[in-house]
Amino acid sequence: MRIAIGSDHAGFDLKQAVMSLLSELGHSYEDFGCHDTSSADYPDIGLPVAEAVSEGRFDQGILVCSTGVGMSIVANKVNGIRAALCQDTFSARRAREHNDANVLCLGEGVTGQGLAREIVTTYLCSEFVGGRHARRVEKIQALEG
Repeated sequence: MRIAIGSDHAGFDLKQAVMSLLSELGHSYEDFGCHDTSSADYPDIGLPVAEAVSEGRFDQGILVCSTGVGMSIVANKVNGIRAALCQDTFSARRAREHNDANVLCLGEGVTGQGLAREIVTTYLCSEFVGGRHARRVEKIQALEG
């Protein structure tokens, strides 16, 4: 799987840990920044990641900030993006299976690295189940008009 990943300064350390996990799992990724802990504005990172996923250049996106909230708001402004802020494995699984989420958002200040590894692994190993959920995703897509 090809993954676009990015963080602001408050999510930098967790992003680094997630990139290590992605390598362990055999996924390829592109780091959209930030590249250190210097102050960075999350919209400047979240938007390019979401656009890259929306355009089909990447299969999934992962965004990290202090809470994950800011990144999820930014990503969800892009047509075709269904960004999910997940703080547990149940939400990560359901985001993929029921909502066909294509961007996972995490909060470094909320989620430790161990749990984040479990969330990312669960998210990436889960697939959209379709069926009645496809109808609901189609209704979301219609809102983008």
